[in-house]
Amino acid sequence: MKNIGNMMKQAQQMQAKMQEMQASLEQVEVTGQSAAGMVVVTVNGKSEMKKVKLDKSIVDPEDVEVLEDLIVAAFNDAKKKVEQHVAEETSKMMGGLKLPPGMKLPF
Repeated sequence: MKNIGNMMKQAQQMQAKMQEMQASLEQVEVTGQSAAGMVVVTVNGKSEMKKVKLDKSIVDPEDVEVLEDLIVAAFNDAKKKVEQHVAEETSKMMGGLKLPPGMKLPF
């Protein structure tokens, strides 16, 4: 029974750490870019887009599709960086304990 009590205590501590981490992710800002930095997207640690910056030379009213694709590419770059940041922070929080492949924590 003592082991179960310790496990419950550890689970509660882990839950508290996860909540702290989730709150801190809103403060993290990561940028992604495409077209050699002509399109820059800023997202927070929860992958919510906060800002888009476009170099004026890339804006062509006759070719909107290219600009749309570049924005998507910049966002995907930023999102990948956020996922890497979250994985690193989760690893630190769990003391190096690795999750099975494909298993993610709910953030």
